[in-house]
Amino acid sequence: MQVVSDTLVGKDMQTVKKAASVVLSVIMWIIILVAALYAFTTLATREDGSVSDIAGFTPLAVQSDSMSPTFNKGDLIFIHKCDTSQLEVGDIVTFHTIIDNEYALNTHRIATIDEVNGMRSFTTKGDNNDVVDTHVISDGDIVGKYLFAVPHLGQVMDFLSSSMGFLIVIVLPMLLFFIYQVYHLIVVGMNLKRAMAEEDRLAAAKAIVDAESGAAAAAEKDAASQLAEAEAKLAEAKRLKEEAEAALATKDQKGDDSE
Repeated sequence: MQVVSDTLVGKDMQTVKKAASVVLSVIMWIIILVAALYAFTTLATREDGSVSDIAGFTPLAVQSDSMSPTFNKGDLIFIHKCDTSQLEVGDIVTFHTIIDNEYALNTHRIATIDEVNGMRSFTTKGDNNDVVDTHVISDGDIVGKYLFAVPHLGQVMDFLSSSMGFLIVIVLPMLLFFIYQVYHLIVVGMNLKRAMAEEDRLAAAKAIVDAESGAAAAAEKDAASQLAEAEAKLAEAKRLKEEAEAALATKDQKGDDSE
């Protein structure tokens, strides 16, 4: 009964270990994906003013409530490259602009579109602002068209953009995962070494058993041979005895006849 109980406990422990390994792997893949998104958003705006994208898509963290309630500060919005000639009044676009005398990306709704000599210009306005934006933009200023927003995820990306956030969320888990993998490799190596030692021990034991079995078989064969030889000698002795008795009986018979 105790053996069955120990076996069940062992199986439960193995199941728990496998589940923990799967959970850890999933967590690490999530961290890797978050790290990739972090790296992407960090490098979204290059020094030359261009914006990185993957298949035309770019995620950006919202820094103000100028477009509330469409999306709010701390949300993560996704934009996509677009044909600016197809843009219409009411579309939400991300564009290069100047805010507080510094270069920035801004995402507002198109309020009006003007065209002079085939060149279009756009006046934009935040849904939560009372007045239109000061700077009028052109086709070349537009980065992409707004698609959708993920609430509060921008706060996460902003945290990841900080040195402390990157250290806590990315570097530390990756370091722990690396240490775990090294530990796992050492444990596997030790288990392999034990298995090889056990295999060698079993092979040596098998060799001893085979040798003893061979010796026993040889001894049995030798004993059988000696027994057969003894039986043959016994049979020969019986034959000689019978011949001697027959010869003696014949001699006695001849003696009686001569009298």
